[in-house]
Amino acid sequence: MSQRGKKIEIDFLVLKFLRNSLDVTRIGFVVSQKVSKKAFLRNKIKRRLREIIKIDLSNLEPGYDLIFFTKKEIIEKDFLEIKNVVEQILGKAKLTHK
Repeated sequence: MSQRGKKIEIDFLVLKFLRNSLDVTRIGFVVSQKVSKKAFLRNKIKRRLREIIKIDLSNLEPGYDLIFFTKKEIIEKDFLEIKNVVEQILGKAKLTHK
């Protein structure tokens, strides 16, 4: 049986999400070499995304698997721009309960 999740794309970020049968939400980040060949830049982006999610973690709905995919344009963005897009995506996906 194949399950298909939903996909939301805003600007330089794509979120794919699917309900899971757990009491927790699992989150992953994909920053490919297409974004940057330099590992330190890819790691910097992942650290920023993790920090943004950590701040909003208590507001996330439990029971989902989330995967964030990044696009090349994220390199030029600062922390607040990334945070705003993450919040927009989570709001559009109705994964927050503020």
